[in-house]
Amino acid sequence: MIFLCSWLLLAVSVQAATLSLQSPRFTISASDASQLRSDTLVLNKKPEPLTLSATDTLKLTFQITESAEGKGVQPHQTFLRFYDKVSGEEGIQPVRVTPGGKAKFELNMARPPASIPPTTANPLEVTLILGSFVHEPAKYELFDLYIPASQPAPKHPDEVTFSVLPTIEHTFRPEQKLPPKAISAIFASAVLAPWVVLLGLWGKIGVSVPHLFSPSIVPFTALLGAFEVLLFWYWVDLKLGQVLLYGSVLAIPTVFAGKQALSTTGKWRAGRK
Repeated sequence: MIFLCSWLLLAVSVQAATLSLQSPRFTISASDASQLRSDTLVLNKKPEPLTLSATDTLKLTFQITESAEGKGVQPHQTFLRFYDKVSGEEGIQPVRVTPGGKAKFELNMARPPASIPPTTANPLEVTLILGSFVHEPAKYELFDLYIPASQPAPKHPDEVTFSVLPTIEHTFRPEQKLPPKAISAIFASAVLAPWVVLLGLWGKIGVSVPHLFSPSIVPFTALLGAFEVLLFWYWVDLKLGQVLLYGSVLAIPTVFAGKQALSTTGKWRAGRK
């Protein structure tokens, strides 16, 4: 029972212990090691904003102690937070602390750490954050810091390849306009007119229907029909050069088939007389 009570008292005392900051001090030095500004920080009041040039160095020293005993302790986590409240950019920089609670941070603007966020003309709010498993966490607003604006990142040669491309816009041809029905009917009649003339001539010379389907007449009729199909195909898909090529190929057998049909028809008419 006594052992349990002692552990409870120890837990209460540990829980009651909080972290505090002792002797926080900053120093700003130029590139020739001359001091530009040095002062002790008051935790409940920010000093005038600090300003660093491109060659200045900021040194920050402090000691972390337990408020209950004033003994130096080493928290599990110690960070400096640099925050730009205008842009919302922030950076976290860990700080090394000795077992006795002493810490020192140095910011050399000639070689700034990567944790410093991109900066503009706005100041950075510098906050010290302490975390511990056995103490209450603590946060201290230290000061506002002006540093030179960041330079734009250099462009990679392949950056253009991965950048956003302009929107592809398609331009569609307007819908095909159909000619009036009267004009279509006139041209359709012109296409079918040769067939009407052919049938009229056959009727004039008195060619019978069975004779039209004789082996000497059918090839000529079929080749004439092939010409009609070729013209229709030209209207749908073919180009003029293709029509002339295919038409010249069809013309050869059509001439011979036409001569054969005329010869057979002439013989048939002579036999009737």
